[in-house]
Amino acid sequence: MEFDFENLKVQGIKFNYYFVCKRKLWLFDKGISMEDNSDRVLHGKVVHENSYIRSNSHKEKLVDDIIKLDIMENETVKEVKLSSKMKISDRMQILYYLFYLKQIGINKKGAIHYVKEKRIEEVELTEDDENRIRETLLKINEIIRGKKPPKIEKLPYCKKCAYYEFCYAGERD
Repeated sequence: MEFDFENLKVQGIKFNYYFVCKRKLWLFDKGISMEDNSDRVLHGKVVHENSYIRSNSHKEKLVDDIIKLDIMENETVKEVKLSSKMKISDRMQILYYLFYLKQIGINKKGAIHYVKEKRIEEVELTEDDENRIRETLLKINEIIRGKKPPKIEKLPYCKKCAYYEFCYAGERD
C-alpha cells in the first residue's frame, strides 16, 4: 500500500500535540482552542518572539498553509522552544517539518533552540524517523476522524496545560 502524504499531512502543531496529549490533539482539531486563555502560552509566545532578532530572511515561513517554520537559515530549519520539558514532542515536530520539506523536494537539517537553557539541539532526518512519521500521520488521522475525544490520560504536566479546566471540570484533586 502506497503512503498518501497529500491526504495525511497535518499542521505541525497537531503533530506536536500527538506526542503531548492525544485528547488535546482531537480537541484542537475540532476548533476547541484553550491557548488564548493561558498565561503560560502567552509567556511562551512573548519569549519566542523576543528571543531571536528576525530579519526578513529569518522570519517565520508558512509552507503550504500547513507548517510554520520559526526560522529558515541557509540549510537549517530552526525551531524555537522555551525549554526542553517536552523534548520528544519538540524533536518529532521538527523531524516532521524536515520530512514535509523533503516530500516537496527540499532537503534541510534541523535545530531546536531551547531559549531558557541557551542550548541548541541539532536534528537530522533518518530513514527510521521517516517511517515513524508515516506511522504517526496514520495514527493522527485516525484520532481526528474519531467521533469522540480520546479518554483522559493523567500525565505529569496536565495541571499546567491550557486544556486542564476543560478536561477536568467537575473533578476533585
